[in-house]
Amino acid sequence: MQPADKTRNLKLLLQYDGTPFAGWQRQPQNRHQITVQGELEKVLCQVLQESIEVIGAGRTDTGVHAKMQVANFWTNSKISREKLQYVLNRLLPKEISIERVEEASKEFHARFSATARTYRYFLTTKKTALEHRYKAFYPYPNLSQEAMQRCADLIVGQHDFTSFCKAGTPLKNKICTVQKAQWKKIGTTFKFEITANRFLHSMVRLLVGTMLEVGRGTLTVSDFKRIFAAKDVRLAGASAKPNGLFLWKVHYDTLHQEHIQQSEFEDSE
Repeated sequence: MQPADKTRNLKLLLQYDGTPFAGWQRQPQNRHQITVQGELEKVLCQVLQESIEVIGAGRTDTGVHAKMQVANFWTNSKISREKLQYVLNRLLPKEISIERVEEASKEFHARFSATARTYRYFLTTKKTALEHRYKAFYPYPNLSQEAMQRCADLIVGQHDFTSFCKAGTPLKNKICTVQKAQWKKIGTTFKFEITANRFLHSMVRLLVGTMLEVGRGTLTVSDFKRIFAAKDVRLAGASAKPNGLFLWKVHYDTLHQEHIQQSEFEDSE
């Protein structure tokens, strides 16, 4: 919704390394914690000399990365998009990169206008010194991709994901529609990709953690199916490590897609 005292809606396309941040969302109750939203708002207020509230398409958790995050904010500033991008990239922490600044329609809302989001989780069964920030290390050399894919096939469609939602979440509606869930293996690296209309708190990491138990033989596919149907997160496996998770892509309909799908965000392994 357009603030009564603001005239211009700007869209940000950005990437970030989530390692040093306590997630995307500003933490008013823990002001000492550094968040991506908080850093953006601090710099934007400084540059534009007005109060700014940034809305993000996805609320990534502590340590989780984003290859493509979309955000928007309202302003009265007449600063050019090119200058704003330049200044933001000069002043923001090195772990945050503004890929583009766009003019957005007054109806655009980074979160509510999104039709789906895609997350990717990367893990390696071989310890790596150079990629440890972006791949979770699990010393399970005999992980079964076939067993984990059988679990992934079970979650496609519209289901109740209570068993894969962090305990204590006040959200009542825990039904999500998963459009894609796929495991791929490249050498010692496993990649899990999931696209859905919405995601619950810790949903992807709980799914990956439980599927890993199936992949290493601690649980069976039948066990996974039983856990899924039970609607009880206490039965799920341990949440997977955050450093392997990326918000990979935010999807919009043609009305709001505009220039989002450009070369900066081309699909890649």
